[in-house]
Amino acid sequence: MFIHTDDITAYIPQRAPIVMISGILEVEGPVTRTALSIAADNIFVEEGFFTAPGLMENMAQTAAARIGYISRQQNVPVPLGFIGAVKDFEIFELPPAGATVETTTVIGAEVFNATMVNAKVMYQDKVMAQCELKIFINPQS
Repeated sequence: MFIHTDDITAYIPQRAPIVMISGILEVEGPVTRTALSIAADNIFVEEGFFTAPGLMENMAQTAAARIGYISRQQNVPVPLGFIGAVKDFEIFELPPAGATVETTTVIGAEVFNATMVNAKVMYQDKVMAQCELKIFINPQS
């Protein structure tokens, strides 16, 4: 499966210039994988590198893409989600502009409208960043 940028906003609430995933690669059980081709003019690129806020937004949008994908498969509106907490956010290296990173999220637990997600951004088989996100889904959206 690959859902391209042209269609990605049907799965996530963000709009340009804040769209930080280029496509959905996989949604299988608790695992979601996305790709992002980092353009040199991306709003989160500084001095030729994709910065920490961009990495965080990319991980959050990967988690959102899972909910969006499932909602679309069930033919229901895509709900809004909000980051409630970030734990153990680590950046090992900033990917360069022009790179395509792959981000994976794995659902750790779901309780009511809260979801614990482990997220990791990879580039050339190296971990760029990782964290745990607590995401709240607004079922009314």
